[in-house]
Amino acid sequence: MDVYEAVTGRRAVRAFGDRPVPEEVLERVLSAAAWAPSGSNLQPWHAYVLTGAPLAELKKRTGERLAAGDPWDEPEYEMYPAALESPYRERRAAFGEQRYGSLGIPREDVEARQRAASANWDCFGAPAALFCYLDRGLCRPQWSDAGMYLQTVMLLLRAEGLHSCPQMAWAKFHRTVAEIVAPPERLLLFCGMSIGFEDTAADRSRIGRAPLGETVTFVEA
Repeated sequence: MDVYEAVTGRRAVRAFGDRPVPEEVLERVLSAAAWAPSGSNLQPWHAYVLTGAPLAELKKRTGERLAAGDPWDEPEYEMYPAALESPYRERRAAFGEQRYGSLGIPREDVEARQRAASANWDCFGAPAALFCYLDRGLCRPQWSDAGMYLQTVMLLLRAEGLHSCPQMAWAKFHRTVAEIVAPPERLLLFCGMSIGFEDTAADRSRIGRAPLGETVTFVEA
């Protein structure tokens, strides 16, 4: 697959079929993704991959917590500023409007939005999931390194005909994830990633991007 095709074809898929992802494909993707750049070659990411019974158990436990109305786990990092400023505030609002609008959920129907969001913790039906952890003692640049690693993983998945959905939402149930993967105490959960073959019968709408002029400035002689 052409690199440009992989980049523009990657999107957060929120509906997967139950076709298993071959383990050798995941191993090939993650072996190649290890070449993602990182400052001083720290390679700060710690990835845990779940399939089969362990993933089913995780989905079961989070589903039970949701059904019981359990509160989310205490946050270990701030996902967004308390008050988003422009243009980020407008972009986030547009995302919500398009995302829930595609599901036929009006803005004022908070309960329906919550039900739709709960699909995060079923991995949108995906048969494989990756959980990315970072050492608590690392700094912001290493978080950036992890982002480059995760993007590399997602592009390589596209090359294999697979799709993905990165999910900070899993950090809200970091204790439940830890029950399954048993990470060392020094690690914190940054995000999860659902992985699988797209359910082509589901909605395939895509969130747009800002015009180049809003995010890029060319400084020329």
